[in-house]
Amino acid sequence: MVHRPPPHPPSRPFHLGWEGLSATHCPERVIGCCRGERMRWQNTALGCGRVRPSVSCPACCGDGQTDIFQGLSSFPAGKITENAKKSLASLKRGNPQLEPTLAIIQAHDDHSIQEVNKNFAKEVGLRVIHICLPEDSSKDEIVNEILRLNEDPNVQGLALDLPESLYSSKVLNAVKPEKDVDGLSTVSLGRLVCGDGYDCLVPPIACAVMELLEDLGGKTVLLVGAGGAVGAALQCMLQREGAVTVSCQWEAPQLQSKLHHADVVVVGSAKPDDVSVSWIKPGTTVISCSRDLLSGKHNYGQQNNHAAENLVGCLAIAMRMQNMVKNTERWIQSQQYRKWNLRCLKLQPLSPVPRITPTPLGEGKSTVTVGLVQALTAHLNINSFACLRQPSQGPTFGVKGGAAGGGYAQVIPMEEFNLHLTGDIHAITAANNLLAAAIDARVLHENTQSDKALYNRLVPVVNGMRAFSAIQFARLKRLGINKTDPGTLTEEEISKFVRLDIDPSTITWQRVVDTNDRFLRKITVGQANTEKGFVRQAQFDIAVASEIMAILALTTSLQDMKERLGKMVVANDKKGKPLTAEDLGVTGALTVLMKDAIKPTLMQTLEGTPVFVHAGPFANIAHGNSSVLADKIALKLVGEKGFVVTEAGFGADIGMEKFFNIKCRASGLVPSVVVLVATVRALKMHGGGPNVTAGAPLKKEYTEENLQLVADGCCNLQKQIQITQLFGVPVVVALNVFKTDSPAEVDLVCKIAKQSGAFDAVPCTHWSTGGRGAVKLAQAVEKAANQKNSFKYLYSLELPIVEKIRIIAQKVYGAQDIELSPAAQSQVDRYTRQGFGNLPICMAKTHLSLSHQPERKGVPTGFILPISDVRASIGAGFIYPLVGTMSTMPGLPTRPCFYDIDLDPITEQVKGLF
Repeated sequence: MVHRPPPHPPSRPFHLGWEGLSATHCPERVIGCCRGERMRWQNTALGCGRVRPSVSCPACCGDGQTDIFQGLSSFPAGKITENAKKSLASLKRGNPQLEPTLAIIQAHDDHSIQEVNKNFAKEVGLRVIHICLPEDSSKDEIVNEILRLNEDPNVQGLALDLPESLYSSKVLNAVKPEKDVDGLSTVSLGRLVCGDGYDCLVPPIACAVMELLEDLGGKTVLLVGAGGAVGAALQCMLQREGAVTVSCQWEAPQLQSKLHHADVVVVGSAKPDDVSVSWIKPGTTVISCSRDLLSGKHNYGQQNNHAAENLVGCLAIAMRMQNMVKNTERWIQSQQYRKWNLRCLKLQPLSPVPRITPTPLGEGKSTVTVGLVQALTAHLNINSFACLRQPSQGPTFGVKGGAAGGGYAQVIPMEEFNLHLTGDIHAITAANNLLAAAIDARVLHENTQSDKALYNRLVPVVNGMRAFSAIQFARLKRLGINKTDPGTLTEEEISKFVRLDIDPSTITWQRVVDTNDRFLRKITVGQANTEKGFVRQAQFDIAVASEIMAILALTTSLQDMKERLGKMVVANDKKGKPLTAEDLGVTGALTVLMKDAIKPTLMQTLEGTPVFVHAGPFANIAHGNSSVLADKIALKLVGEKGFVVTEAGFGADIGMEKFFNIKCRASGLVPSVVVLVATVRALKMHGGGPNVTAGAPLKKEYTEENLQLVADGCCNLQKQIQITQLFGVPVVVALNVFKTDSPAEVDLVCKIAKQSGAFDAVPCTHWSTGGRGAVKLAQAVEKAANQKNSFKYLYSLELPIVEKIRIIAQKVYGAQDIELSPAAQSQVDRYTRQGFGNLPICMAKTHLSLSHQPERKGVPTGFILPISDVRASIGAGFIYPLVGTMSTMPGLPTRPCFYDIDLDPITEQVKGLF
């Protein structure tokens, strides 16, 4: 809803003479003054026709600044100001934090206009900032300042007070149309000319002139020296009032005749000396709309003219503030949630679907995510966003394939999605390995150099000066050394500063690569002679298991990411104190490598609905969720009644538990609904069906109806629903239907799911029919979102690390108890001593079973969960225990997916990728 101020009361004609106009040419004229009084200007000649009002007015007869608001309530400028004030107050009532800011770029040395603008803005309730540039500023310098303010989110309006020579289309069109309060851009002018006045802001000077004129029907209005946007706006507005408009420059050959026949003369620039005032006929209304009125420069030396010009100038500034309030209202509306005007793509599904079928090893979470948002937006006209993880090269070329969904429920272009995309994972790999190299290099240099040599290299003399870098100051501060001059450190302070004293046996930071390479699970580094005997055992992890990936997924801003990267603990010193990336001085470089990766990538589904792809931590190793940033941006875009469907890897025991206990804590977001994905064939496996091998034909148990297997396997589904209920969030079961599933099997699963506490259970055919096949799921999700939500975390962060691990093992996995190895217990004790005990837990566990043993299907009970090791991701903000023999580097199968992947060299089309 757009609030419009009430109409202004009609004003009297404003007759204005110019310099040199004699008393004999001055009929009695009436002027509206600031006090709201009609003041008769006497025909008394004072020198060259100087006349003055019978009553003094500080706004128009004084210096134009003092007591400018005295008695403004009846004057048109006062009415406009009062209406703008009321409108802004109304906006602020609905938006208490609102502080609309108008930026004015000024490029002249007359600063009186600043006070006038500030006084009017203060009266209305606006904030004004002036950017004062030199008078000889170039157009490029003006444009650069405009572009800076365009991108400033704290500035809602932008105005220009420049010399006439700088008002070019290049400068005017540099202002964003949505910030253009003076309406001088081509966009604003075009809307006005096309009759779309409601959607544009009119130049304030043009509005001021129109405010002072009335009964224009049939009159001839001459615009002299009034060009550019203001002149064009005036012509348009005058013609709409029925006036006959004529426009010319001062040098026009027929100027005298045109002046003589004009009923109204509107002057846009200073009158040349060779133009005689006798050329206009008595009684002609003359108004100056020169931009100099707003720049504080007046070319008419007479007091009466100075007074009148101040009236036009004040009126124009009042209208500028009115425009700013309108702009603020539009800005607020642009921030509000609204239905998208999205034109979705139409599908024409073929049968059979000409795409590879989903792997039997997965349930189709990505496919359901995509199908659900297609149903919400393309079929139910509800704003929705899918937030998916970026696929790792490991599974894409390994056994699982890509993660773009499948069939008619997938993200496009699928090849881009699964191959590199914007290179975020490569950025993570580069940053991770830079830090790893810095650790080993620091150990080498400290082992082979004296304190003095280290200091001379860490704080070198450059151009005869020695200075600390910013990150070195941070280390000095942590050490309690409050000195800024490198030459004043004592020997003891130098030793503390240069020696990290890394204990190589405690280095936890590993190198990473985004390929399944089992032979990198254990390696030896430092075997070259150049490393001088520094040899140690190390390993590679998959890139998406890097703590930097976890940070990317959990960060909320660039500053937050930088702080998290600096907090990453990479080892301990020989005294047992934690050492961080900040201690190594590499935080800034890591942030630079990650500065673009922090931005989510916008893609689309096959039906044209929006998808954010960002971050890709593994769920069985890391916390397995797409980024907090993607979720928050998507939530802002969909609006209050919209939905963000964000994917959590694997089942309720891994992906969902980590989503709630880690991601929700980091983001502060509360989930509305859990969509639990199931398949008949997966339930049959949990019911005792034969093993499934990737690439091998499915056994008949999975392709023929077998109600007993389904019923037996539903125990796992029941357990997943129970896990969800621990968190107090309603759950909807999405049964991803395959063509081999019988109606009886589908009905059985849905029946058991609802009996087990699911809000609803819905069969979905989005893989074969697109969003249309998930409409019932979307409707169920919408209804569930309206249910009472009693979301709660599973454990308190204040509990000891071991107790938090035990709660997850017993309440989520169904274990009898946990058992920590001596190494794991030692790490727990160390992290507790170091002050990291209050972090959430991120379990690294197999996704193939509720237990730590992949072969145990259904709902295992009575088992002891072994914790082989405990590691810490301090920057990401969690402790992650390794369950059993869990590996952080997957391996390739006998026949990896890459056997089927190829490129057509003619068309460059990728084949075999799924």
